[in-house]
Amino acid sequence: MQNTFGTLFTLTTFGESHGVAVGGVVDGMPAGIDIDIDFIQNELMRRQPGQSHLTTPRKESDKVELLSGIFEGKTTGAPIGFIVRNTNQNPKDYDALKDLFRPSHADYTYYKKYGIRDHRGGGRSSARITLARVVAGALAKLVLRQWGINIYAYTSQVGNISLKNDYHFYDATKIENNAVRCPDEEKAKEMEKLILSIKQEGDTIGGIVTCVIKGCPTGLGEPEFGKLHAQLGHSMLTINAAKGFEYGSGFEGVALRGSQQNDLFAPKEGENDKETLEIETRTNHSGGIQGGLSNGEDIYFRVAFKPVATLLQEQPTVNIYGKPAQIDPKGRHDPCVVPRAVPIVEAMAAMTILDFLLINNAKKSVKH
Repeated sequence: MQNTFGTLFTLTTFGESHGVAVGGVVDGMPAGIDIDIDFIQNELMRRQPGQSHLTTPRKESDKVELLSGIFEGKTTGAPIGFIVRNTNQNPKDYDALKDLFRPSHADYTYYKKYGIRDHRGGGRSSARITLARVVAGALAKLVLRQWGINIYAYTSQVGNISLKNDYHFYDATKIENNAVRCPDEEKAKEMEKLILSIKQEGDTIGGIVTCVIKGCPTGLGEPEFGKLHAQLGHSMLTINAAKGFEYGSGFEGVALRGSQQNDLFAPKEGENDKETLEIETRTNHSGGIQGGLSNGEDIYFRVAFKPVATLLQEQPTVNIYGKPAQIDPKGRHDPCVVPRAVPIVEAMAAMTILDFLLINNAKKSVKH
């Protein structure tokens, strides 16, 4: 099972939804970085279950314990081990599902691949495992601050309710002002109303998270198989329930002509020469990435999330013996994963960008 992400900045995760703890080991963290434990904990709180009436009522403190790699408040360059203990497991909620395959879950595929599965909330396939990504992403963000790189994400669509403008139009400081994490107050109310109505029906709904990366230097990425947008896409599609990824003008760009789509270059203010050449683009249909490399403009992309697969409704299914059966799930589940996915998207983006920064710096250090 592939449990490690990254090349130089890596995260290896472990744990199950209803096990003792979920945790990880971060390797490649630069030394001398001040550790802001309150910031890391706050990032976890943004992903935490039970944070609002729109999320699962499961109550977990999600308190992170940093076990290694830190001395006197700074990183040492050694691996950083951490755990978050599970304190509110209800594995008995899943006893009735022991011999049943839940529709659209990983139950059947895990069973066929490994010959065994943890039926307690999905075990390793549970979205609870993503909390390890949020911790590692918070560590990555602490490093990115040194480069002046800022990453933020927000809910841009729930069901058929969507924001009509791009990210320039919205105030990022308003994202955390509502439970949906939408920067448009009126749209947030509509989204919240929709989620609550869906929840009352025992059903679920999907949506889209938009992410913006500001301050990224030019040249991150690799020109062939390690293209920056490809790696961002890979990062996002490893998140539970993620179903689609697009950057820049994305699918809408296919309706444009080349003369409309091209991002024309313009000189930046100040003197330029061959050694310190700095230019910008008049538009940013490319989403800050050209030829697989960052071009210095804002990087922006969207991630589509499907409706949560667990419904509080009875559905037909098949059991482990291949016989037709009925499933009537119990337990605590999100009616919409999107609000809690926002910090996870940010975390994966932060780890991806930091990994490429370290790779670039390693290459630059080689003297020819």
